[in-house]
Amino acid sequence: MSTPILEISGVSKSFGAIKALTGIDFSLAPGEVHALCGENGAGKSTLMNIIAGVLQPDEGDIRISGERAVIANPAAAQRLGIALVHQEIALCPDATVAENIFMPAINTRRAPLMNFRTLQAEAQKVMDLLAPIPVRTKVGDLSISNQQLVEIAKALTLDCRVLILDEPTAALTEPEAQRLFAIVRELRSRGISIIYISHRMAEIFSLCDRVTVFRDGRYVATDEIAATSPDEIVRKMVGREIAQLYPDKLAADEAPGQPLLKVSNLSDGSRCFDVGLELRAGEILGIGGLIGSGRSEMAQTLCGLRPSASGDVEIDGKPVRISAYADAVKAGLVYLSEDRKGSGVFLDMSIAANVSALDLGKLTGKLGLLDRRAETAQATELAKRLGVRMAGVGAAVSTLSGGNQQKVAIAKQLSVGPRVMIMDEPTRGIDVGAKAEIHRLLRDLARRGVGIVVISSEMPELIGLCDRVLVVREGRVAGELVADELSEEAIIMLASGVSNSQNTKQQAQNVA
Repeated sequence: MSTPILEISGVSKSFGAIKALTGIDFSLAPGEVHALCGENGAGKSTLMNIIAGVLQPDEGDIRISGERAVIANPAAAQRLGIALVHQEIALCPDATVAENIFMPAINTRRAPLMNFRTLQAEAQKVMDLLAPIPVRTKVGDLSISNQQLVEIAKALTLDCRVLILDEPTAALTEPEAQRLFAIVRELRSRGISIIYISHRMAEIFSLCDRVTVFRDGRYVATDEIAATSPDEIVRKMVGREIAQLYPDKLAADEAPGQPLLKVSNLSDGSRCFDVGLELRAGEILGIGGLIGSGRSEMAQTLCGLRPSASGDVEIDGKPVRISAYADAVKAGLVYLSEDRKGSGVFLDMSIAANVSALDLGKLTGKLGLLDRRAETAQATELAKRLGVRMAGVGAAVSTLSGGNQQKVAIAKQLSVGPRVMIMDEPTRGIDVGAKAEIHRLLRDLARRGVGIVVISSEMPELIGLCDRVLVVREGRVAGELVADELSEEAIIMLASGVSNSQNTKQQAQNVA
């Protein structure tokens, strides 16, 4: 067996009282695509940040091609041929795509002048491998999925021997993901080694040669892909059987309650038109559609995050006027953004401060000072309820795994006691165990009388979790599916506007 391009031996890392990694071993062979799996908080991203020089291990050794290496910072990692594509977008929004792609080269060059025409031409060549995104565009003007593609293009420009992809398809459409898979296979054929972190078993079994599983910051096992199965990997990840990913829906004889939310003729004049919907107590309403169909824009317009041109909204039977998000929160309507890092949480603030951010007034005393004890108690109760894995509510949200950050974002919405919660991609980038927990939480909230709307890119989630699904096409509600009508084919037919059933499984994956 050839010498591993990367070998990790006995690596440990702690954040205060939390032991993120304990005696981790891992190896990566030349020209191998090696999957790394584990629940959120298992230590995957912590290890990747150590390999990429973002964090330093407390114990253990790292060897590159058999030679012991100290990776003091990200620049040192790049010199060693290591490139990391983060799960969270880490681009400069005010710079162009080309400038972001070649940011490492710009930072290290010594020449006083930059040939931007050459830089843009080279950047466009790399970008075109993934998608035809104009490289003169500012990154801040791109969608989340296109920003993810720029992150990947940036990594491809580095002369890397080890490429780390952390949930690279979480924000990509199916065609974009397929282009990425082709590039991964091409890189492997050129001898580049790839660590592929994903919760999507179909991708792992299609792309990868081996799979390593972590659980609770410890190494569990490494298997050849050909010698294992998705069910076996899940069992090793969670240390238990996941008996039911989706909780029971409303029974056939269990009618939903009174209307909580009514929307009529909602339009913003550009991305959503004449939207009408009704949500009743006790049910979970799903919203599906193709990428670009206007699902998120519809929700944001309803919540005052985008200006509306027309529309009537009722909550608990009472008309409400929503001109800004503060009006929505006051009326009992909250929105969980699909962009966790950009809009869901404040990474540098504490868990307690994040949870209380939507309504500081109820925690403020007579002198106008924030009651820290009440803030801590509120955050502790909600974090416990959601199962947030943390050192304490005083810890910065940036110290948490992505899944635990998502739970903090949900806790922030729950802190105001909402009547209606709109959850935009609530389980994106979350492992199977955490997904099941959040699904049970949403159903429990619905049964307690909170109105739940779920916007999801995953059709199994829409079908398995929701009592009804509205399908959006070109900014309008194309139709509604209930009970036995819910199927991938039925959703696709409404989302794409076709009138026949000649839809393939690949088309099904395009629905987002």
